[in-house]
Amino acid sequence: MTTIVVPCYNEEKRLDEGAFLAYARAQQDTRFLFVNDGSTDGTAQVLDRLCRENPERLDALHLPHNSGKAEAVRRGVLHALDLGSRYVGYWDADLATPLEEIAHFSRVLDRRPDIDLVMGARVQLLGRSIQRKALRHYLGRACATAVSLALHLETYDTQCGAKLLRDTSEIRQVFEAPFIAGWIFDVEIIARMIAFRRRKGLPDVSRAIVEWPVETWNDVAGSKIKLRDYAVAAWNLGRIRRRYLR
Repeated sequence: MTTIVVPCYNEEKRLDEGAFLAYARAQQDTRFLFVNDGSTDGTAQVLDRLCRENPERLDALHLPHNSGKAEAVRRGVLHALDLGSRYVGYWDADLATPLEEIAHFSRVLDRRPDIDLVMGARVQLLGRSIQRKALRHYLGRACATAVSLALHLETYDTQCGAKLLRDTSEIRQVFEAPFIAGWIFDVEIIARMIAFRRRKGLPDVSRAIVEWPVETWNDVAGSKIKLRDYAVAAWNLGRIRRRYLR
């Protein structure tokens, strides 16, 4: 079974209930865990109504206070692992990455038992539709370069909101403690994997991660990331490097 964690904060008007219902009906090996991160609008009611439509495939976890996307994902992933999911992922609630990509990610893990993490990558290639605002694209490229330098790892896109992980002792340990890095917690996941593998004498993390170029990605209006968050991200990147990679 694959469980996809969907962090939700004030998503009452953006959540595409029909898309989640249709996918859950069509894919009997996939279920969704919506994590309501202390929303102040009607998100809780929307999620409860949605989950009643298919309680076997749709479930909701309500956090009492807003703790941020990183903590919502972490809590959701740990809950999904406790349910016995073979693969656990997390997906942005706005479905900028369509749910159909889940099957592609799963096939990578099926074919490659050496891979523990599949990350979506927004790469504009012929035959793919990547719709992204120019400013966010160039800021993203600068962020990706900084991440590659900090981790000593050639990554293209750590911040695409679509990831799928294999249930391993390594992944469980990676999610055990709260993240320190805010919205770039995806980078911290990789840094924790690097640190874990160094301690255990395991192969380099580059052999355990695949970046999958998604076929479609749309820049959905309503992103909660602001320009000032990139400056905070740079500071947090330094914290990640000092904490895990010195």
